[in-house]
Amino acid sequence: MSNEMTEALQALAEDRGISVERLFGIMANALESAYKRMPESYEYAWVTIDPSSFDIRVFAQDLDEDGEPYGPEMDVTPDSFGRIAAQTTKQILTQGIREVEREMKYEEYAGREGDIVTGIVQQTDSRYTLLDLGRVEALLPQAEQVSMGPRNEGGNRVKAYIVEVRRTAKGPQIVVSRTHPGLIKRLFELEVPEIADGIVEIKACAREPGHRTKIAVFSNDQNVDPVGACVGARGSRVRMVVNELNGEKVDIIPFSDDPYDFVAKALSPAKVKDVRIDFDTGTAEVIVPDFQLSLAIGKEGQNARLAHRLTGWRIDIKSETQLAEEAAYQGEEWAEGEWIVDDETGAQMWQPADGSPAMSLEDWNAQQAAAEESSESAEKDSPESSDSSSDEDSSSDEDSSSDESSDDDSSSDESSDDDSSSDESSDDDSTDSDEDAASAEDSTDEVDDGVTSKQDASDGDAIEPTDEVDDSEE
Repeated sequence: MSNEMTEALQALAEDRGISVERLFGIMANALESAYKRMPESYEYAWVTIDPSSFDIRVFAQDLDEDGEPYGPEMDVTPDSFGRIAAQTTKQILTQGIREVEREMKYEEYAGREGDIVTGIVQQTDSRYTLLDLGRVEALLPQAEQVSMGPRNEGGNRVKAYIVEVRRTAKGPQIVVSRTHPGLIKRLFELEVPEIADGIVEIKACAREPGHRTKIAVFSNDQNVDPVGACVGARGSRVRMVVNELNGEKVDIIPFSDDPYDFVAKALSPAKVKDVRIDFDTGTAEVIVPDFQLSLAIGKEGQNARLAHRLTGWRIDIKSETQLAEEAAYQGEEWAEGEWIVDDETGAQMWQPADGSPAMSLEDWNAQQAAAEESSESAEKDSPESSDSSSDEDSSSDEDSSSDESSDDDSSSDESSDDDSSSDESSDDDSTDSDEDAASAEDSTDEVDDGVTSKQDASDGDAIEPTDEVDDSEE
């Protein structure tokens, strides 16, 4: 009987992939649970099984008030466990074997995250697709499936990338993906021995699932061409990857440490004329010929978008004509916006040239006032404005002093004119003085305030200005 039980346990262990020692432990726990369900059984008991003779023994100990075992070990092996005990043993043994299998499956796939597996499509619906991996099933969510290409049908073999392994009550749940960029790397490792050996490395990968993929490869051996190794003879290696991806296009470019060269090659198949990189903003300005502009941008910007993801630089593509126009109109000033009429309200709205939302007249006035206040405060805070204000104050002081001096001079001149008029009035009988006074009166009409002299054009004699009036006028 012992030999038959031992052979049965060994066959069960081989079938389930469990070691015999672990299976003996599961059986001992099952017999222990069956014994504790028997009447008059000890609370603290355990079961031992001799692997060679398959001798089953049950030992027990008493428990004190604190629940700790004490006293000698007692052999309390029953003569027969009975039918109920046998059923309990069977159930616990089956459950224990299942738990061990789940744990083994989880341990098997827990360390394979980032690996590639091949599964057979079992069933598919709008939510997910189940793949049979042999001992376990993998879950392929709808978000991880490629929208382009043929639909997964039952019985088809597909390769998928392991994204996550979850521990659940029903066993390990393996989540796989067909859109992850890691799938490209693993497929090339399977097809290219140089990548598997580490001679060729895939430095970067950018992918739009179902449409196009770009990878940058680098060779650690100068004698090995990385692009040629990935393409293979007549494109045989890359063709296998494309077939697995249902016709998705794959661009292979050589990796370069020079960012200018790397950006230029990342835009292949377009030919790049010049690359200008701003390291502060992380922007690469790429100049291409006019006939290469659409090819460099790609369909709906796909080529430029993949190049950005591959290199990490924000790529701005311009043609030679666009560059020349920017250089020609660089010094021109452009309008900041225009006034438009709102169709709904009929009010005037300011539409900025940068495409931002239109604003009302009140908002525009408030914005202008805020801009003027900020500019005035900036001018006051600047040292140049303080220097200029001091200069203006000094100049104003000088002007005021000069005005005062000129007023003093004019007052002195007026006083002198009064004296001269009084002297000439005392000589009323002199005819010459009357003529001089008349000529002086004419000269005062032509000059201001009588402070300048007028040169007679006829004889060139200088005539002194005077404020004397004719006797007839007096």
